[in-house]
Amino acid sequence: MHSGLHLSVRIDPNSGFCFGVIYAIQMAEDLLEEQGYLYCLGDIVHNDKEVQRLEAKGLRIIDYEQLAELRDVAVLIRAHGEPPSTYQQALENNLTLIDASCPVVLKLQNRIKSSFDRREKLFIYGKHGHAEVRGLLGQTSGEAIVFENLEELLHHELPTHITLYSQTTKSTASFYNIKNELEGRGYQVTAHDTICRQVSNRDLDLRRFAAQFDQIVFVSGTKSSNGKVLYQVCQQTNARTHFISQVEEIDATWFGPGQSVGICGATSTPMWLMEQVRDALVSL
Repeated sequence: MHSGLHLSVRIDPNSGFCFGVIYAIQMAEDLLEEQGYLYCLGDIVHNDKEVQRLEAKGLRIIDYEQLAELRDVAVLIRAHGEPPSTYQQALENNLTLIDASCPVVLKLQNRIKSSFDRREKLFIYGKHGHAEVRGLLGQTSGEAIVFENLEELLHHELPTHITLYSQTTKSTASFYNIKNELEGRGYQVTAHDTICRQVSNRDLDLRRFAAQFDQIVFVSGTKSSNGKVLYQVCQQTNARTHFISQVEEIDATWFGPGQSVGICGATSTPMWLMEQVRDALVSL
């Protein structure tokens, strides 16, 4: 008879949605209660399970092609923000935009637009095609250069004076490494650290948390940029870190009897999903 592994399991209290995501989802849920359906441009959060939960309540995820066809309805803009072209399209199609753009992202968009208006040469440390990055690029009419790492940046013809920005969910350490490396090569760099502190502080909190357990189960959607960064942070601290997106991916052979297990996640990981993972681990 299976006597169970009797794992001691704890969820990281600092994990789960950041305030930008909480705000967007709260807005969506309020409107769904009111009208039974709501259009949302792109995945409201980079977590398939949470998207499915909201779709069951009537959320309809649309892309830019579908946006162009819509008329006279309300459309939610998620925390990642949007380029000016989206607002223009809304005016033309008589759409009401419910704007849940994160304030940290909006501030960054404004700073990038000001830099661009001053004709600075802009380089954005971020992920190509990422929702937030599209909104940032839109502030510069697509002229800023997006790069994912130093190697890629160095492939470009660089001006002597570089203005550096970052997607809000990138690693602070990597951002400053890039700045220092460029300065070491003789470039003048104006670096605007626009990385969200809720994300970068998690880095330290997670290291502390991950060090306390025999094993770590990191729960995140595969599309989450921030999930990739935070998973690596966990793994650097605790080599026995497992990445899962859903409860079904838990493998009982990972664990030994009586081990301690910590559960943590990305800023896009819902608490209910981490609780499901905890319940599954406790009953192993």
